[in-house]
Amino acid sequence: MDRPKVVLGVSGGIAAYKACELLRRLTETGHDVRVVPTAAALHFVGEATWSALSGHPAATEVWESVHEVPHVRIGQSADLVVVAPATADLLGKAAHGLADDLLTNTLLTARCPVIFAPAMHTEMWEHPATQENVATLRRRGAIVVEPAVGRLTGVDTGKGRFPDPAEIFELCRRVLRRSGRSRGAEAALAQDLTGRHVVVTAGGTREPLDPVRYLGNRSSGKQGYALAATAAARGARVTLIAGNTALPEPVGVDVVRVGTAAQLREAVLKAAADADAVVMAAAVADFRPAVYATGKIKKREGQEPDPVTLVRNPDILAELSAERARPGQLVVGFAAETDDVLANGRAKLARKGCDLLVVNEVGEHKAFGSAENEAVILATDGTETPVPYGPKEDLAETVWDLVVPRLPEHRP
Repeated sequence: MDRPKVVLGVSGGIAAYKACELLRRLTETGHDVRVVPTAAALHFVGEATWSALSGHPAATEVWESVHEVPHVRIGQSADLVVVAPATADLLGKAAHGLADDLLTNTLLTARCPVIFAPAMHTEMWEHPATQENVATLRRRGAIVVEPAVGRLTGVDTGKGRFPDPAEIFELCRRVLRRSGRSRGAEAALAQDLTGRHVVVTAGGTREPLDPVRYLGNRSSGKQGYALAATAAARGARVTLIAGNTALPEPVGVDVVRVGTAAQLREAVLKAAADADAVVMAAAVADFRPAVYATGKIKKREGQEPDPVTLVRNPDILAELSAERARPGQLVVGFAAETDDVLANGRAKLARKGCDLLVVNEVGEHKAFGSAENEAVILATDGTETPVPYGPKEDLAETVWDLVVPRLPEHRP
């Protein structure tokens, strides 16, 4: 069987032991994995472990099996290279084209997608040298995921923690799927969002009535998260503004948490200032209670409750569409409808002024909370693109397929 060939590069950080979990997930799902650890990585996890988990001898030296020219062949034959963890030193070498060991040679010869999953102390990640190296790698089409925030080595806490191996695996799966390798095709991956900044909203807002109750909706955030993860797999820098969800954060995505429509509006306007595209997939409450009760509203025996007066929330989609933060910025809206779906969608597209509108029918067991979705994507040029019932990831791919050709020429 023609299995996707993955090179797992491991550099010398304490998080190397977590790469074992990533390796296990890759091998158990049918990927042919070759591990290339640096000399420093072997101080944390030995060669025997990598060989046992991958089913192949770990490639550690340029001078081993010289007749096979490993410093060239490993990269040439790969469908994906993922470096996890990627230290500051490794990122610097990759950005500057240095090749003093087998892993850095492999990175220079690879013509497939490359993912870096950094792990280091916060000060190292935030250093201007590291940030410039990351920007250089991203500009060239590599995917450098954002490290997580949490406990680091010793007592330190901050940004720089190795991302969840399950989420790195999911990113690898998405990248390979897009490149066609998981379907047996030989198509090369087009990182068509490389160098772009996209903003995606997801989940539902909650408008407080009193300290206990709120006005909300059924949105799970799954479609917005799929849009964010898919954009990251296509090379974008992604800001995900998430309402009330219970989903794990997609790897490689900056997540901003919000609760109410007003908070979401503030976060979106801030993030959209330098965004190439904004996709409003969140279910933003149209109304909020006019009065917030500072104490719990009590049930009184024999009395009916006072009516709840609602007021309109800001129309964030219309505001974004009318006042683009930068020339050529693309705005995508979502319309959840229960009847006259397309007619209502066409009217909303004209009213909101966005470039694309994803229209889907919602209701019990439809769209909200489901892993599947179906929709029709309406465009201002009159085209209508139906997306059949299937995984929300498929709808996300179609949205970006329509967004990319509508973006202005990329400016480095």
